[in-house]
Amino acid sequence: MAKKDYYKLLDVDKSATDKEIKNAYRRLARKYHPDINPGDKRAEEHFKEINEAYEVLSDKDKRQKYDLYGENWQYADQFAKAESQKAQWNTANSQRTYQFSDFSDIFSDLFGNADAGYGKAHFPQRGNDLHSTVEITLDEAYHGQTRTIQLNGQALCASCKGSGRIGKRVCSICHGSGATQTIKRLEVKIPAGVKDGAKIRIAQQGQESYAGGPKGDLYLIVHIKPHKQFERKGDDLYVEITVPLLSAILGGEVSVPSMNGSLKLRIPEGTQNGKVFRLTGKGMPVVGKNSHGNILAKVKVLLPENLSKEEKDLFEKLQALRPT
Repeated sequence: MAKKDYYKLLDVDKSATDKEIKNAYRRLARKYHPDINPGDKRAEEHFKEINEAYEVLSDKDKRQKYDLYGENWQYADQFAKAESQKAQWNTANSQRTYQFSDFSDIFSDLFGNADAGYGKAHFPQRGNDLHSTVEITLDEAYHGQTRTIQLNGQALCASCKGSGRIGKRVCSICHGSGATQTIKRLEVKIPAGVKDGAKIRIAQQGQESYAGGPKGDLYLIVHIKPHKQFERKGDDLYVEITVPLLSAILGGEVSVPSMNGSLKLRIPEGTQNGKVFRLTGKGMPVVGKNSHGNILAKVKVLLPENLSKEEKDLFEKLQALRPT
């Protein structure tokens, strides 16, 4: 059973249609969105879980794997391969029988934890996963980015065959270690809209298996540098805009920055300091979807300085007309 039941998180039955899942997600996303529940950490955490559940259940292939393997759905292909290998092993060793009592047997064998005994087929353990951090700007996160990642590792020295010596001499290439330094460069696509802390998986670019099994994976952890203007929350961008006093009083037009240049915003008359305007669809791209978040522009009314005598007279007349 999965530690997180995605169907329960979205409050739908396992037989729910795609439309029912989508409607349930929209309803819950509106209810628990951080903008609706500012400062509520539990609501924010539940919002993340809802998004995680929808990401899996809205994808036909992922949902099918989840229905079969629960929380370990990401390893479905490896499980299928392990089952095939064991079926072949059973055919070649018909005097023995092997049956999976449950899917956890596959999982333990797949990662090298099965008991090596009668009736158990032992498979080489995969290499360890590696983790590295990649730092990008908010602009790069908006547009997407291709980065060249350099991986440093070791391989057996071809000159001494890993022994560290050639005859009685110490190998001049590996200096007796039996290994040489290897450098590998990978082109990694960072998707548009990626969030801070996101993990990008690069299959079989982790550590080698010491037992002849498959390599581990490489996980790149994305860190997005702070932006001088925008604060990002989910797929939305928050920014403060300066509005002249007279434009706030009489109405006018101001510029709002965006990741694709300036936008024009009509300010209605009587706009108060701190008023927030929503520019729909002008925020960050939503990963994997043809949509964007919003820009939330907060008004900061700019008071005039160094008033002339005529200007002071006019403000005094206004004060007389509208006494506090």
